[in-house]
Amino acid sequence: MNRLSRTRAAFRLGGLAALAAITVPAHAGISYTLDRAAAAPGTTVRVQAVYFNDGSAGARWQPPRQLILQWRAPNGAIIRTPAQADSDARDLNIPVNNFARMSWSAVVPADVHGLQAVAIEGEPALMALDTGAGGAPVVASRPATVPVVDPTTGQPVPAPEVAAAGASPAAGPAPTQVASTVTPADPDRLSGVLAGLSEYQPMYFDIRTRDRTTARFQVSFKYRLFTPDSSDPKFWDKLYLGYTQTSLWDLQGESRPFIDTTFNPSLFWLNDNMWTSNSQNWRAGLQAGVEHMSNGKGGADSRSVNDAFLQPALNYRFDGGSTLTFSPRIKGYFGVADENADYSDYAGHVDWNLRWAQDNGLIASAMYRQGANSRRTTQLDLAWPLKRTWLNMNGYVHLQYFNGYGETLLGYDQRHRSQIGIGFALVQ
Repeated sequence: MNRLSRTRAAFRLGGLAALAAITVPAHAGISYTLDRAAAAPGTTVRVQAVYFNDGSAGARWQPPRQLILQWRAPNGAIIRTPAQADSDARDLNIPVNNFARMSWSAVVPADVHGLQAVAIEGEPALMALDTGAGGAPVVASRPATVPVVDPTTGQPVPAPEVAAAGASPAAGPAPTQVASTVTPADPDRLSGVLAGLSEYQPMYFDIRTRDRTTARFQVSFKYRLFTPDSSDPKFWDKLYLGYTQTSLWDLQGESRPFIDTTFNPSLFWLNDNMWTSNSQNWRAGLQAGVEHMSNGKGGADSRSVNDAFLQPALNYRFDGGSTLTFSPRIKGYFGVADENADYSDYAGHVDWNLRWAQDNGLIASAMYRQGANSRRTTQLDLAWPLKRTWLNMNGYVHLQYFNGYGETLLGYDQRHRSQIGIGFALVQ
């Protein structure tokens, strides 16, 4: 199967029969794509435009500072949001057989789910995006009689800004009235590693000052092994490789050494939306897999453990715009190194996880684990979006409290006094 056939299969949307024309004709004009094939609600995606001049004379392009996007909620309602230019829009001169690029950043609305056909008002194309939470892949066929709303604040975008983008503040056209093609993310990306990458565990960098100045930071991502075909879903479509790395860094000692780093690769099956209630308030998902943890050291400092885990998740969506998630992670250990044979006595067999997230607001999470002989560990995390501060930037202000065992794999059997860290989070 060639690249074009795979792209059609992965992004087939109900109600659109024009998928044969995925590529853009070779003439002076603009093609739009998204910078990724999948993104979760609340994350930022980029609309990328390429203006290619294949004419016989030079061309001029004045990209707008703002685009108006249309999304579709599970109940069929159309959502209109802005996308802001990543650089100053300017008057561009495009020589013959040359091109120019431009991009706009947009936040995926919290109320959208499943495979989306994202429309740009005034442009004859749709862009496919998998938000990974179920929902019907159907394109709205009626005009959008709703205002444009900023998804980060929930407030309507001022009418002059919408008008400057060439759209009506009160209503927009139906995507099917202007679109004749569905454009997936950049095919070069779809064929490469980046197409399947997405966030996994929280990513943050915190500073703590109790006893001595240290930093705790974590990076994490997952990679989808197979591109799903919406017309014929398979079990293996939801297989992922995951990787998480957590480090504790001594910022005060001589040469600023790393105290310990935990390397945590994993293979798992994940379905965030196995069941949804008729009211759409309740949703259940499941993750199951195996993982390895090691600190990468040798000799007496070597630590490693393997486990198989099962993690159901029950989500409740409040009408006020927040979600409560309960997701206990149940673990069974195997292949534990002799150096840490009693690891389960300190880490226990269940991580009790609770998370509450406001739309574009506070995110609070708690983890509790109970080992043998009352060995308890507690971690609390709070995150506030920087978009809602005077900085108006991406990411979160992050606050973390930790008390108990296992802050590092090397010190899994050492109790750490309460630590409070503050810093910056990319994903929470």
